[in-house]
Amino acid sequence: MKAAIVQKAGQPPVYADFADPIAAPGERLITVTAAAISQITRARASGTHYSSTGAFPFVPGIDGVGRCEDRSRVYFVLPRAPHGGMAEQTVVPKARCLALPDDLDDVTAAAIANPGLSSWAALRERAHLRAGDTVLVNGATGTSGRLAVQIAKHLGAAKVIATGRNAATLQSLTALGADAVIPLVGDGEALEERFKPHFAGGVDVVLDYLWGASAERLLMAAAKAGAEAG
Repeated sequence: MKAAIVQKAGQPPVYADFADPIAAPGERLITVTAAAISQITRARASGTHYSSTGAFPFVPGIDGVGRCEDRSRVYFVLPRAPHGGMAEQTVVPKARCLALPDDLDDVTAAAIANPGLSSWAALRERAHLRAGDTVLVNGATGTSGRLAVQIAKHLGAAKVIATGRNAATLQSLTALGADAVIPLVGDGEALEERFKPHFAGGVDVVLDYLWGASAERLLMAAAKAGAEAG
């Protein structure tokens, strides 16, 4: 079969022939229709991700969408190495396959799963978001951030505050569930002043996709608002 193949560390994938995958008991053989080029896929392909095994050659791609031998359509994650999602076929444990609704197309399903799970896991498993909480998403104009705004609302957040550098995209987030937006423009002190009223009103969860200067000012604003309230 044809696949994208990483042959050596530090080299980009090449399009070439790779051994056909054979499903073992408990696995599904999947004909791939869409595969995501996520940050983790890039990092694994370059050998810089902590989960990289250092075994070559391999097919990159941690997730995607395809059809099983029974023609059912599924989203899959973490195929069995050395097979990945960027190939004509791959093999995946049955427990890592999820049936897809008919109204969700292959490309969209493959593209949103990883960034969507990043915010879902953070809000549900780490922050234990409760209905009625206020959530601030720092860096909400990227794919992960836009999904985080919607997921926070879906999970019951009473108020979602979104920050971002792209003014047009930031304003569009109000239609996706953002109750307030904060543009990340101006110097640090001006940014801190924009954050402070929101923290004074109470913020239960902060989900940060940017780090750097905006996160620093965010933390300072939270600390000062808390001190003033105390």
